[in-house]
Amino acid sequence: MTPLPMLRFPASVVRQRLFVVQQTHRQYAAAASQSAEKTFDKILIANRGEIACRVIRTAKRMGIKTVAVYSDADANAVFVREADEAYRVGPAPSNQSYLNVPAIMDAIKQSGAQAVHPGYGFLSENAGFVRELNAAGVAFIGPKEDAMAAMGDKIQSKIIAKKAGVNTIPGFDGVVRDAEHAVEIAEEIGYPVMLKASAGGGGKGMRIAYTAQDVRSGFKLAADEALSSFGDNRILVEKFIEEPRHIEIQIIADGRGNVLWLPERECSIPRRNPKVIEEAPSTHLDADTRRRMGEQAVALARNVGYNSAGTVEFLVDKHRNFYFLEMNTRLQVEHPITEYVTGLDLVEEMIRAAAGLTLTTTDQGAVRMDGWAIEARVYAEDPEKYLPSIGTLSRYQEPRSWRQAGDVRCDSGITEGSEISMYYDPMICKLSTHGATREQAIATMQHALDRYVIRGVTHNIPLLREVVSNGDFGAGRITTAFLAEHYPSGFKGHRLTRESAFELATTAAAIEFVRRAREGAQTGAQASFVVRVPQLQDDGSVQRLESTVHLRLANASGSAALQGTNAFVATATNPLSDGAAETREVSITWTIDHPFVETSSGATLQFLDPLPLGMRVQYMGTKFDVDVVTPRQNELLQHMRAEEAVDTSRLVLAPMPGVIVSVAVSEGDTVAEGAEVAVVEAMKMQNVLRAPRAGVVKAVNVAPGLTVGGDDVLIELE
Repeated sequence: MTPLPMLRFPASVVRQRLFVVQQTHRQYAAAASQSAEKTFDKILIANRGEIACRVIRTAKRMGIKTVAVYSDADANAVFVREADEAYRVGPAPSNQSYLNVPAIMDAIKQSGAQAVHPGYGFLSENAGFVRELNAAGVAFIGPKEDAMAAMGDKIQSKIIAKKAGVNTIPGFDGVVRDAEHAVEIAEEIGYPVMLKASAGGGGKGMRIAYTAQDVRSGFKLAADEALSSFGDNRILVEKFIEEPRHIEIQIIADGRGNVLWLPERECSIPRRNPKVIEEAPSTHLDADTRRRMGEQAVALARNVGYNSAGTVEFLVDKHRNFYFLEMNTRLQVEHPITEYVTGLDLVEEMIRAAAGLTLTTTDQGAVRMDGWAIEARVYAEDPEKYLPSIGTLSRYQEPRSWRQAGDVRCDSGITEGSEISMYYDPMICKLSTHGATREQAIATMQHALDRYVIRGVTHNIPLLREVVSNGDFGAGRITTAFLAEHYPSGFKGHRLTRESAFELATTAAAIEFVRRAREGAQTGAQASFVVRVPQLQDDGSVQRLESTVHLRLANASGSAALQGTNAFVATATNPLSDGAAETREVSITWTIDHPFVETSSGATLQFLDPLPLGMRVQYMGTKFDVDVVTPRQNELLQHMRAEEAVDTSRLVLAPMPGVIVSVAVSEGDTVAEGAEVAVVEAMKMQNVLRAPRAGVVKAVNVAPGLTVGGDDVLIELE
């Protein structure tokens, strides 16, 4: 292995990527002097992406040199460039690189790293890896091997939790032998039940079963995902508590007997199983419940001699009864919101504990809860079907602070030009916001999502923007079924209201006025347009709503400005009213060829692309293809023949790029509608593909192990 040469980004990019924790948020007067205490000279980060960047930033602040390991797919990644040294550990697949313990141990030896931070996922909860580090005399920045083995195993941790006096969920404490054994357990406990990986977390290897058939089919998928993600296919079965809230307690501990609990995180809005929105604290807990949950988390940690950062997860019902779910013996993905409200740097606490130092504070009473923080996980995926998207980020711009310095934080490991790979988790960024109140944190998140520019891949900002604007979310009425309840047929996009339909139509017309002025096609101070905006219907279909918009330029100069603000008097028929025209003063602030369009109401749109009949804009997070034509153009369009839709009802298409895991049919087989025909895996998640209709299999174009692209034809029916 040869270290990469030291690479540097432009200063502007480095400044943008700085981890912002305001000094005014630091609670402990001794923090500055403590951070200067001797820890390690050099650490290796056995991970990739944003978490590797996150650890590197704290290490550099503490004066510690950093070593990255990378796969072939990550050779030019941001974290590789930010580290002081970097070593290749294998090809792109994670089991040949980031789970390749011999290669990582070799990188440790060559670099002379004294300690290893595992991040989360990969080897972060692998006791065998910790054992190898101990044998090599290398510190592990995490819990001790025995504590990790005890609490990282979901079956064993439940037994320990019971002995420690922690409330637990009814379930089976042993190892589930096979699918039929799982059915027996489920029927004894009572449906619904949850099947989940014993050795992992993050939603991998997890299924909810309402029937025996669900258990049988879900058991195999959960076990296969667990084996692929964690190298361990053991599955546990426990009662699934319906209408729960997922609330977790962060604990930090050192090797000197100090264990503290920190304010809770509410993680009740998952898609599939990984969470998409988290917040700290929770609207649901009162001070007494918070204290009791914290004390139980500390008791559990003390029981196993825990000595690092960890998270004790609970399910909490509407009466604030709480039940131990599992303990994650690592840094959590959502740790930034805890850092926001406490002012603590959890990576620093982990490094100090691993070096044998005390925590920055050992006084539980000194732990504060400052304001409110929200995290949104920005994924490269289709927000309707949650299918991952791969590609190159052709344009990428992260939002910046808004109302005060540091109120927006982006934890990412990418920049413009980065590649989103099929081999790893599709998360682009953890976007976090902070405010003195929950309302402020929500408003800042809405503003940040509106100003997040991502081009080149599909992303889930439409879903995130809709969730944080939802009335139930604003009121704190959330459960883990939030997405299923609010979008039972899948999320389709923002549904326009009477007010937002008027704003979108008039803003699109104003944008078109300025565009035409630049091209010389608009010479006067007035113009009329026919605008059609897409509207989501109750059945999931889309209807195009038509509005006639008349604009009169109201600039003092009498001409349109190609950058800056243009004021108009707009008279328009509202497509969601009775057709009567409304007249309002509207303005847009926009520089042509720049993405952001600010409206007089305070809304931010993104101008994405020009289209033959108008434009594509992003409004309230959702992309809208808006027609904006002159009245004469609209007349002529009535004579255009509509394009015929392509019939794909006899084809099974790859929903995303991935690897074929299995094929369940052969040529000539007769299949029923909805029958499983293949399984494709992408970004460590397996997806079952089903027959779109009943019929006879005409052709099978794939085999297990084959890599396929999105929309590839996998199976054809006659």
